[in-house]
Amino acid sequence: MPEGDTVWWTARRLDRALADRLLVRSDLRVPKLATKDLTGRRLLNVTPRGKHLLARVEGGLTLHSHLQMDGVWKVYPVGAAWRGGPGHQIRAILGTDESTAVGYRLPVLDLLRTENEDRVVGHLGPDLLGPDWNAESALRRLLSDPGRELGEALLDQRNLAGIGNVYKSELCFLAHTTPWTPVGEVPQQALERLVALAHRLLRANRENPTRSTTGRGDQRLFVYGRAPRPCLRCGTPVQHSEQGDGSRQRSTYWCPVCQHGPAPQPPVPGEEHPVGRPPRH
Repeated sequence: MPEGDTVWWTARRLDRALADRLLVRSDLRVPKLATKDLTGRRLLNVTPRGKHLLARVEGGLTLHSHLQMDGVWKVYPVGAAWRGGPGHQIRAILGTDESTAVGYRLPVLDLLRTENEDRVVGHLGPDLLGPDWNAESALRRLLSDPGRELGEALLDQRNLAGIGNVYKSELCFLAHTTPWTPVGEVPQQALERLVALAHRLLRANRENPTRSTTGRGDQRLFVYGRAPRPCLRCGTPVQHSEQGDGSRQRSTYWCPVCQHGPAPQPPVPGEEHPVGRPPRH
């Protein structure tokens, strides 16, 4: 699942393959860009910003992409077979005389003036893996809405950029707090530690294609994707539910013993999940 560390790693691979080289192939397979051709321009650099990728091209242009849930960029030597998916899933091709970058299932692809990049990334909070990282600013942004659920606040890229579903669940576990706990009910020192831990974990994983939050080679994640297997700390079955405001529900995992605070009640067989704000334990 592409999160800030995956996007950083993707940007680095693209930059190593394409930066400071002339584009000899350009094929942007989305209707609004079908007539745009970057062939003959030098690709200057590929920079990550939160979960966004900015490929800056000679002439003051930026190709902006976002991976969301399923998007991926693959890099191949010229002449090698492409194995990222069927051809109809290809949205972008950028090629030099040595390498070809192929973007599959990219839900967001735009071409804009480099001077206008703020239109697509200017709303983002401090980037956990960027030169603008500022823990104090991230903390202030999280605390600006104390009634908001912690998991939702962590996912809001306007607060801090780079956290997705996996890190949301893992960070809340490591903070011993359920994702449904209001931000204002988390002690400030605990919230400061959580922000620092988010920065540390993403940095530790940014060059590692196999993400780990546990430090254990065979068990990479504490709770994400583990329901109903036992919690790695206490042995209680890990729980799974959806979290969101109704417009977008996100898979969420937690341990009902190791984490304190409100959470959805386990469903009764034959009944649906309760609707509305989850009750407190």
